[in-house]
Amino acid sequence: MKAVRGWSSRGDREDRGWLRGAPPPWWIRVLPVLLLVVVGCGTLLFPHTRDLGFLLGAIPPLAVLSYGPVMTALLGLGVLMVLNVPATHLNRPGDTDLLTIVFVTALSVFVSYVRSRRDAQLDTERAIGEAVQRAVLPPLPARVGPVRCATFYRAAQDGTLVGGDFYDVRAGPHGVRAVVGDVQGHGLSAVATVASLLGAFREAALDQPDLESVAARLDRRLAVDSADQRHPELFATALLLEFGGGTAAVRVLACGHPAPVLLCEGEAREVTVTPCLPLGLGLIGMERPKEVTVALGPGDRLFLASDGVWEARNADGVFYPLPERLAELAGTPSAELPAAVWADLLLRHYKVRDDATMLVLAPETPDI
Repeated sequence: MKAVRGWSSRGDREDRGWLRGAPPPWWIRVLPVLLLVVVGCGTLLFPHTRDLGFLLGAIPPLAVLSYGPVMTALLGLGVLMVLNVPATHLNRPGDTDLLTIVFVTALSVFVSYVRSRRDAQLDTERAIGEAVQRAVLPPLPARVGPVRCATFYRAAQDGTLVGGDFYDVRAGPHGVRAVVGDVQGHGLSAVATVASLLGAFREAALDQPDLESVAARLDRRLAVDSADQRHPELFATALLLEFGGGTAAVRVLACGHPAPVLLCEGEAREVTVTPCLPLGLGLIGMERPKEVTVALGPGDRLFLASDGVWEARNADGVFYPLPERLAELAGTPSAELPAAVWADLLLRHYKVRDDATMLVLAPETPDI
């Protein structure tokens, strides 16, 4: 599903193919009617042509792909009428032929009825699922405090809006705090963990005095959630950022997640971070993770991406060179940059096998 709101965009989920629930293409919808007209007119205009009546038997099954039971029945009735018009030279079908057409039409009407009921149920379930998933991971606004945001999210599991990746940007008493993370697994099985971590982050962003405390809160949330599991292996990587009041610097804390890329004056470089264990693997009771502070100048931007982008591979097994490609795309407006990177991935035939998340954060830094 694609949605663009100012600086915020979501991954395109619309082009999934008509065989997977989307409306069929126009030529599929027109084909049954066109076939009926062509066969009928052909037998009228060319009386000595070879018998084309056998093509009429395909019309009711084709109608099932595009139409409901009423239209399918009407097309089947049209087939029977054409077969019994003397001028078409098709009015000599045997009883078996007519009974076969009647049976195929009746069966097609029944299949069309079942398909229509199933499609209606799927539409309802899809609408409910999308509402729930959007409640878990709603689109970001174009601006959070003094920080402008652009996002791209594409779940690996087909037909879902939320997978194992998560992100959020929140303003609070300690500045603007952002998180990008990736929980163990992907698809619908990871949605509960995503919802739990996002809830913990939104509270911690308001209450905790520093990023280390926010990370500890998320780690504890995972520890509690996995305590009752038979094989507690629940973990998540996360990248936490905090923009202070003047936004002349950003504090970064990485818990097993790829570092952000700083876009500065047409160049792109990875921010050097202090590595830390992923969340859920024992931050509590161990040495606290260390945040780093990165100075920001006017026009600087931070590009955050999940493993799905960093670990995309081409046919030769080579990883996508994200920093180099960002340097080439540095002139792209921030609102369009995530979509430009995604288009570049596809253009260069890199295969994305995991959830893909991209987040661009552009703070309004004071003039120096």
